[in-house]
Amino acid sequence: MGHDEDDPGSRNRIKSVENAFNIIEAIQTLGRCGVSALADHHDIPKSTAHIYLKTLQELGYVIKEDGEYRLSLRFLELGGTVRHSQSIYLVARSEIDSVARSTGEVGTIGYEEDGLRVLVYRSEPGEGVSDNAPTGEFTRMHWTAVGKVLLSRHTNAEIRTIVDRYGLPEATENTITDVDDLLTEVDAIRSQGYSIEDEERVTGVKSVAVTVADDENKAGNSAISIAGPKHRFSDERIENELVPELRNAANVIELQYKHY
Repeated sequence: MGHDEDDPGSRNRIKSVENAFNIIEAIQTLGRCGVSALADHHDIPKSTAHIYLKTLQELGYVIKEDGEYRLSLRFLELGGTVRHSQSIYLVARSEIDSVARSTGEVGTIGYEEDGLRVLVYRSEPGEGVSDNAPTGEFTRMHWTAVGKVLLSRHTNAEIRTIVDRYGLPEATENTITDVDDLLTEVDAIRSQGYSIEDEERVTGVKSVAVTVADDENKAGNSAISIAGPKHRFSDERIENELVPELRNAANVIELQYKHY
């Protein structure tokens, strides 16, 4: 087995495994692709692209249709298994469904993993509108209400470490891109107990989030949110309806953990 010896920090990394996952992520980006398109996108020889695609196809992780390759639903099976292993999903989803119904807005469960925000569950009522993010999506923490409220559970030094690793890339013109500005906002979130995402990831979408805590930390680094069109998220509605709804839901979830 070949190891990547170019980077001293990556000793013990198996290069072929790293390449395989890079190929998988490239197919995800392209949606569907042929051998030539994948080779061009990933800047590798066509013969190499073909070998990886055929191997992934034989393993059932890539499907060939009409001369092009796509990721198979095997990834859905893996993701579903992982999600069902997360207690926050099992305990909180019915409560988020209730929040979505009562507010008419999209309710979500988010989780912090490795310094990124993961969308664990999404409940969308008929009239609910948000960014249509897929379950399982990873994003930068500073882009979303869930991510920012989870950052508030970190020390400032820990937040700087996360920023050093991932940066503060801009998603919209409203995205926070300065670490000191981010720390100022996080400090305000700690004081008020909730965070607001105001078109910081998707133009026209606003969101509010609170963390979920429990005595034994079974919930891990998790939070719940309500998201929708900016024009429906006035300051008054956030303060008088949405934040109380989220806090009540979080309290119910936290009580449920005591019996989980």
